[in-house]
Amino acid sequence: MKIVAITQARVGSTRLPAKVLKRIQDKTLLQIHLERILKSKLIDDLIVATTHETGVDQICQITELVGAKCFKGSTDDVLDRFYQSVKGFGVDWVIRLTSDCPLIDPDLIDEVVNLALESDADYCANILIENFPDGQDIEVFKMSALERAWREATSKSDREHVTPYIRSNTDFKGGNIFKGVNYNAPSNFNKIRMTVDEPADFEMMAWLIESLGTGKSWLEYTEFMLQNPDHLVNADIIRNEGYLKSKD
Repeated sequence: MKIVAITQARVGSTRLPAKVLKRIQDKTLLQIHLERILKSKLIDDLIVATTHETGVDQICQITELVGAKCFKGSTDDVLDRFYQSVKGFGVDWVIRLTSDCPLIDPDLIDEVVNLALESDADYCANILIENFPDGQDIEVFKMSALERAWREATSKSDREHVTPYIRSNTDFKGGNIFKGVNYNAPSNFNKIRMTVDEPADFEMMAWLIESLGTGKSWLEYTEFMLQNPDHLVNADIIRNEGYLKSKD
């Protein structure tokens, strides 16, 4: 059984250009993100699915530095980029992550993977009910589900955001194509924002990493943020704003 994590990264972000290349202390956000993922005990390979845009070679250099693999594909059809990055390599399960989440928790990744394996779900995630902090989003799905989505999804938002076709067609969401299971948070931390989309996010992330470093669990970061609400300068940013705009 082969489990591969794919994280999408590009330099052409509209709200905060080249955000994954921004540095906190001596590391880029991308390097912090990848090094945390590589602490997972269940991932066999890590692929950074990027684009052919100018400047993307810096993303590939960071990827190679930490020992992951780099794949260049479509800028707008991210579903195709994901699929092509693992097509033909005997992958059984895919983990979808995004590089704007530098402090993604490797133990949480493994917990979601284990639930997917135990339940034999086509799609298992901690976002079917959005009670984890934004920035700890983990989706695990069978390669067969990815392939079917790649074949059948047609809308712009479904192609741009990889998993909406799978997610909306799970029995969890009232569909009848895929079996879906949610990994539940211990409480509702929905208002905590631990992702980087805008300058205020980067300011908050710099404060968080400078305060605690890059080795804490998602819950330790969350509790620290709850104890220091005055530093949460990004608290009013809408969750999943990019996806919501793509559906307009």
